[in-house]
Amino acid sequence: MKKILFILTTLTILFSINTQAQRHNPDKNNYVVLTKKIPQLQPILITAEELKTEDGNNFGDFQVIVCGQTVKGLSDKVAMKKFIDRAQKTGVSLKACGFSLNKFGVDPQEIPSEMDIVENGILHNFQLQKKGYFSIEL
Repeated sequence: MKKILFILTTLTILFSINTQAQRHNPDKNNYVVLTKKIPQLQPILITAEELKTEDGNNFGDFQVIVCGQTVKGLSDKVAMKKFIDRAQKTGVSLKACGFSLNKFGVDPQEIPSEMDIVENGILHNFQLQKKGYFSIEL
């Protein structure tokens, strides 16, 4: 009985260590940035470009979520075009927080079609962190 308990405990510990290692050391380096200011997209995209160069083949997914009152500015398609073009060139996904769009009365149809809308940006950020994404909030 003691032997079975010892084996089960050992397997549980090994499984736990392996699961944590997989979450913190994925095959690719994935990133998520939550921002509340559109002008911050410029340095975020510069950072993504640098990380893509630095990571090489290990560069994975890079998502930027725009939340808060600044979502009102996302409807300015002319101003957003330079950010969208640079993001697409680098492989960065730009996302708008649906909760913020709703709260500040922004029609989702006014958001550039190249941007995805996530229902809740903060929740989406946490979900990605649980998958092992490197995360920062600006």
